[in-house]
Amino acid sequence: MHDWFDTPAGRYLLEWEQAQVDAVVVDIFGYHALQLGVPELDGLRSNRMPHQWLAAERVSIADERALRQPAILCDFSALPFPAASLDMVLLPHTLEFSADPHATLREVERVLVPEGKVVICGLNPASLWGLQQRRGHLYRKLGFGQLFLPDSGDFIGYWRLRDWLRLLGFEVELGEFGCYRPGVTSHNLLNRFEWMDRAGARWWPIFGAAYFLVAVKRVRGVRLLGPTWKTATASARKSVSVANLTHEQ
Repeated sequence: MHDWFDTPAGRYLLEWEQAQVDAVVVDIFGYHALQLGVPELDGLRSNRMPHQWLAAERVSIADERALRQPAILCDFSALPFPAASLDMVLLPHTLEFSADPHATLREVERVLVPEGKVVICGLNPASLWGLQQRRGHLYRKLGFGQLFLPDSGDFIGYWRLRDWLRLLGFEVELGEFGCYRPGVTSHNLLNRFEWMDRAGARWWPIFGAAYFLVAVKRVRGVRLLGPTWKTATASARKSVSVANLTHEQ
């Protein structure tokens, strides 16, 4: 998607996704955060975790032109991190351009700590952009026309992705849709449809061109413990009371 992000529609999408990610990751705490792919989106810039990585599966000329260089080169279905070692993983269009999105998502579940969070950006096939992409595929079979979106992606529906997450033990905390303007190639024409972002969010919210969700990894039998000094203090008080009672008897 590197070249496509340089188009007016690509910049429009990135601007919306950057705003969503910035607003959410600033309140996700921990020590280790990882972003898989799409260096054009600086997804960890507002997060305050001390250890952050950007990973890529391959380095192309487009990657070299990006604002940030990938720090890790790896297979997204075999991440070089121990189990339960990361507090947050960001997947900006990672699953839809993965050769095996199921394997990638399972690997994300493996490396996340209990209560760790995954943040996902994706393109919605049930949208004007999705309809335009399907029409483009039909035209190409007939020997003319071109695609609006990149050809290599397998776009995953929002509800389908929620089912995948649920089967892996994730609980979706937040889901949002955005980018309601039609798929046009002109910057000026795209701006003329700015009113559709407001109307779409109100009247047809689930048909935005993009979606954004946050899910937390739930592990059965694991619960967060409070400060140990409270338990120690309570136990000490109870012991004193029993001792005093025995002494009095």
